[in-house]
Amino acid sequence: MIGDIHASSLVAAVVGAVIVIIIALAYAAGASRGVRELRQRLTALGSRLGADSLVDEPRRLEDVIGYVEHATASAAETVADASADAIRLRRALDSLIQAVIVCDEHGETVFRNTRAIALMGNRHSDAIAVQAVDELLRTTVPGTSEERTLELYGPPRRTLVVRSQSIDNGQRALGTIAVIDDVSDRRRLEEVRRDFVANVSHELKTPMGAIGLLAETLLEENEPAISQRLAQRIHTEAFRISRIIDDLLDLSRIESEESPPREPVLVNLILGEASERVRAAAEQRGVEVALVEPSPPVAILGDRRQLTSAVYNLLENAVKFSPDAGVVHLKGGVDNGEVVITVKDSGIGIPTRELERIFERFYRVDHGRSRSTGGTGLGLAIVRHVAQNHRGSVQVESREGEGATFTLHLPLQARSE
Repeated sequence: MIGDIHASSLVAAVVGAVIVIIIALAYAAGASRGVRELRQRLTALGSRLGADSLVDEPRRLEDVIGYVEHATASAAETVADASADAIRLRRALDSLIQAVIVCDEHGETVFRNTRAIALMGNRHSDAIAVQAVDELLRTTVPGTSEERTLELYGPPRRTLVVRSQSIDNGQRALGTIAVIDDVSDRRRLEEVRRDFVANVSHELKTPMGAIGLLAETLLEENEPAISQRLAQRIHTEAFRISRIIDDLLDLSRIESEESPPREPVLVNLILGEASERVRAAAEQRGVEVALVEPSPPVAILGDRRQLTSAVYNLLENAVKFSPDAGVVHLKGGVDNGEVVITVKDSGIGIPTRELERIFERFYRVDHGRSRSTGGTGLGLAIVRHVAQNHRGSVQVESREGEGATFTLHLPLQARSE
């Protein structure tokens, strides 16, 4: 299927060598019968090379040689064109994101594109894929196509869709082609979307149900003190719904602003605004926010509103999960050419098994405690997207019962004079 560009030169060299040898033998024989036989054989050779047959039998050996030379040149040009087409086809198949494997009619692999070569590695999951693809290629009946979905549990977990199709020229089978499509990211996005819809529905359904039940009870209640407590509960649940909606809107806005407006912003200003916003909640629980600002002041290039929101969400979580009269440490500085903002608490901590998932939307380590503290489960998702929008990252270090330390890394813009 895939030719070599040197094939044209090889054809020309072989045919030329054959002609030279035959001519030398003919002249060495010196017989007219040998020359006639040579003319016939050369004419037949030119016909096999694809040249038009001669109308009249040539009388001179030079005419036959010219005929064969013309045939050889035409054949070399044809082979060169075929080789160029083959190389072009190979490059096109290598550029595909799908893996492509082609087998001949005997089941032997004659071509794999770059993606297929990378897929057929030595790892255990790839060995399973190789076995499944080979089986599918063997069982594909001429004139039909097959499809199979492979779940490889990794790590990392992957989902492959393998499609095989027989190849023929209308008269006989020429082989089979298999196309392997890695749909892991697509499946993962579908799962995230389903989980998100389910989580939003659940988070809104709980307070809405509580409001309905409280309102129904309030209608039947005549005691003023009890009615006031019920009204206060209704207000609390309504505020919770409002917080969820506000966080959803903030998250949607931040996700849509992959390249937010960027301007120099002082890190000192971001830390000050975020700590001021959380001050009321901290004072209510007797939690101290210990702020250490960069000295000298440091500027970063970014969106002030997004960055303040990210630091505020980290501080809010730290205050909520800290013990009463505890201390939350907020520090900003420069390390290895980047701005580093850390928020450290001495609260309940995060189990190691949960660390990879805490930045997911609505994910809660302790469902009961998170709801009792008024969290929406969206704060850390907002922090992660703000960091990504600013070409930064967020990391967490924690052990259960020993508090948590969140670190926000952001590119350094410049030092303020």
